[in-house]
Amino acid sequence: MTTPIMRRPRSIVGPIVLLVVAAVAIASMVQFAITFMGPPPFNPPVPIEQIAKALRTGEAARGPWGRFTIEQSAPAGFTGDPSPQRDAAVARAMGVPAAQIHGLYDRPHGPVRAEIRGDFVIAWVALEGTRIARSGPQPMLTRWHRITLAATLAVLVVLGIGAWLIARAISHPIRRLAKIARETRLGARTPIPQEGPREVRELAAAFDAMQGRILEQAEGRTTMLAAIAHDMGTPITRLAFWVEQLPDEARDRANADIDEIRAMLATVLRFARDERADARDRIELGSLIESLVDDMKAAGTPVDVESGPRVVLRGDSQSLRRLFANLIDNGVRYGKVAKVEWRTEPGWAEVSVEDRGPGFPPNPETLFAPFVRGEGSRNRATGGTGLGLAIVRSIAEAHGGGVTLGNCPDGGGCVRVRLPVEAANN
Repeated sequence: MTTPIMRRPRSIVGPIVLLVVAAVAIASMVQFAITFMGPPPFNPPVPIEQIAKALRTGEAARGPWGRFTIEQSAPAGFTGDPSPQRDAAVARAMGVPAAQIHGLYDRPHGPVRAEIRGDFVIAWVALEGTRIARSGPQPMLTRWHRITLAATLAVLVVLGIGAWLIARAISHPIRRLAKIARETRLGARTPIPQEGPREVRELAAAFDAMQGRILEQAEGRTTMLAAIAHDMGTPITRLAFWVEQLPDEARDRANADIDEIRAMLATVLRFARDERADARDRIELGSLIESLVDDMKAAGTPVDVESGPRVVLRGDSQSLRRLFANLIDNGVRYGKVAKVEWRTEPGWAEVSVEDRGPGFPPNPETLFAPFVRGEGSRNRATGGTGLGLAIVRSIAEAHGGGVTLGNCPDGGGCVRVRLPVEAANN
C-alpha cells in the first residue's frame, strides 16, 4: 500500500510574479498587434476626379477618403506649398485652363497620380467667382484610436480580474485570521484554519502556536492566583482562632483586618473565575440592569437608571450583574452618585455608567491592569482592591465585547460597555 504524497502549498510569490510577467507580455503583444494592423491615422488620398466634380458642382461627395469641404474663402493658417503639376492635373480633370487652378499642398513633391495625398487647399478662380476645395479635418477618434482604446481597456479588464482573484486568495485567509485574533480570549482557544498560499499558512500556524502559548501562560497565571487565594484561607482561619484570645480592643482590630483580607481574597477568586466566564444563557439586558439597580437602591446605593430599548444577548447573568455592580460601586465611590443607561446599534448594545466625580486621568487604560487603582492611597475604604475594572474588562471580553473609559462633556467619569446582541431581538 502506497502512502499518498501530500502536495506542498503553493507560494504566493509565484502568482504575483506570473501576474506581473503576464501583464507586461500581454500589454506588449497588444501594442505590437496594433502597430502592425496598419499605419497611424491620416487622411486617405482623395481622387482628383472627385475634387474636380466638387469644384464644378459645389458639393463634395463622401467616400473612403472621408469628407472634404467646398468653401468660398481660403482657410487661415494653412502652410502648404504650391505644385503646378497637381494644379494642371486638376485643371485637366475639370476641363478648364490651368491658370484658373491655384492650390497649396502639404505634399507638393513626387509624381502626380490620380489622387492627391495629404492636406490640400485648391482654389478655382473663374469669372463667376472663386470656389475652394479643402481637405477635411481629422476626426477626434479615428478607427486607429478606437482599436487602440478598445485593446487597452480589454487588457486592463483581463489583468484587473487576474489581480483581483490573486488579491482575494491572499486577503480572505488573512481576514479570517484577523477575525479570530479579535475573538480570542482566555479559556476559549479558537482553531485557526490553515488555508491559502504557503506564506499565509505559515503565518496561521505561527499565530496558532502563539495563541497556545499565550493562553497557556494566562491560564497558569490565573490558576496560580486562584490557588494562592484559596490556600490562604486555612492559615487565616487559624489566625482568626488565635485572635479570639486577644483582649477585646485588640481582637476587634485584628478581626477587622482579617475580614478585610478575606474580602480581598474573595475578590481575587472572583477575578480568576470571571476570566474563565462562559456565555451561554439568553438574557434580556434591560431587565438585568433594572433589577440590579433596584437591589442596590434598596441597599442604600445612590444610583439611577434610564430605561432603553429591549436588548437580548447571550451571556452569564451572574457575571454581567457583577460587571455592572462593580461599575456602579466605582461611580458611587468616586462620584457620590451613579447613573446607568443603554442604547443599541446594529449588532451591539452599549451600556453607559456615569458619575459626578473628577473623571478619569488622560491615560485611563492603565486602570484596567489588576491591582491598579484610581485613588492614590492604599486605603481600601476609598480605593478598593484595584481589581474592579480588571474584572469588568475580563467579563466584557468573555462575552465578546469591550470597555472604554472617558469623561462626560459636563464633567464626571463615563464608562461604556459594548456587548454583542443577538441578530433578532424578539
